Amino acid sequence: MLYYLFKYLDTHYNLPGTGLFEFITFRAAAAVILSLVIAIVYGKRIIRYLRSKQIGETVRDLGLEGQSEKAGTPTMGGIIIILATLIPVLLFAKLENIYVIMLIVTTLWMGVIGFIDDYIKKFKNDKGGLPGKFKVVGQVGLGLFVGAVMYFHPGVIIQRTVSEAELTENVKVVSQRTDGTYNIHDSELLTTIPFVKENEFNYSWLIDWAGEAYKKYVWIIFIPIVIFIITAVSNGANLTDGIDGLAAGSSAIVALTLGIFAWVSGNIIFSDYLNIMYLPNTGEMTIFIMAFVGALIGFLWYNAYPAQVFMGDTGSLTIGGIIAVIAIAVRKELLIPVLCGIFLVENLSVVMQVSWFKYTKKKFGEGRRIFRMAPLHHHFQIKGYHESKIVTRFWIVGIFLAVLTIVTLKIR
Repeated sequence: MLYYLFKYLDTHYNLPGTGLFEFITFRAAAAVILSLVIAIVYGKRIIRYLRSKQIGETVRDLGLEGQSEKAGTPTMGGIIIILATLIPVLLFAKLENIYVIMLIVTTLWMGVIGFIDDYIKKFKNDKGGLPGKFKVVGQVGLGLFVGAVMYFHPGVIIQRTVSEAELTENVKVVSQRTDGTYNIHDSELLTTIPFVKENEFNYSWLIDWAGEAYKKYVWIIFIPIVIFIITAVSNGANLTDGIDGLAAGSSAIVALTLGIFAWVSGNIIFSDYLNIMYLPNTGEMTIFIMAFVGALIGFLWYNAYPAQVFMGDTGSLTIGGIIAVIAIAVRKELLIPVLCGIFLVENLSVVMQVSWFKYTKKKFGEGRRIFRMAPLHHHFQIKGYHESKIVTRFWIVGIFLAVLTIVTLKIR
């Protein structure tokens, strides 16, 4: 909203300083500062309100050190993250941008699912919360929306360079280059393959066997992939939220990395220099991402050990959904196993533990375990590591994976 106000003032009155709002970097900086202030200042009031309403965490006895002291800690703190993200976005972002709209919808969609889950747990005294099938339906619904937008919306395009021989009637020519080639807008479903020289992958290749006429139906394959990614990452974030500060800190590292990708992909100069896909309009996501990063860090102020508030499913499901959608939007979804390695390992540890337990129980009559407890962070807790040490080391691994992900821009 402020963006439109200052744009009007700059256009009609040419007031000094109003032109700053045209720059993505300035608005992103303003967004991260405001989100930090909202999360820290108003977060304390929200925590006080949650405590007054006795919306506290019910802790299952897992035999973990320090676990009993967490009982009664206010939960549903994901509301802080959502508010601290959306308010700066509404103020500083271009709200007609399709990527910004998609991320706002994602935040509200997953936030509502998580809120209902937490509400049932706290106010209906049902420890199971929202049944898993309804969570999946919600995640599938979001996947359908995001997949449909990415495929059908005319604002979701890639700009690339082709020769005159490659021009066709349906291609929109943006400009002609000095070397005789043309910049065109392409609506193909492309993504990036890491560590490969010719690193563009076209989803339509998956149905090449059916013939050229069937390429227009590639969305039938693409949308289920989007659903799988959103479900996997949101559940991974949910599982990671098991000890103080782990999910919020790890997610901030991931989001900041995706912010770099969004900015360089949406900047024609840097995308050309780095020889990566130029994605018009994606630079605007930087405002949303920086507001999101600021909200996570501000929330971490109260969620670091010993936590004064937990994010609950309101926060963890929302965080995972946002990260997944950003990765898909900047065409870096194949980098998720690397960048979101913490989420992946936490997910896999649960799958491995449950699968091995069921297999050994069926074969030997007694279930056996791979880890002392799953998800993985609980395994280290039982081994005697303090929460703070586990979280810090997970953050270090997360930073390493983030650097490795950024390096893929040039290592092919």
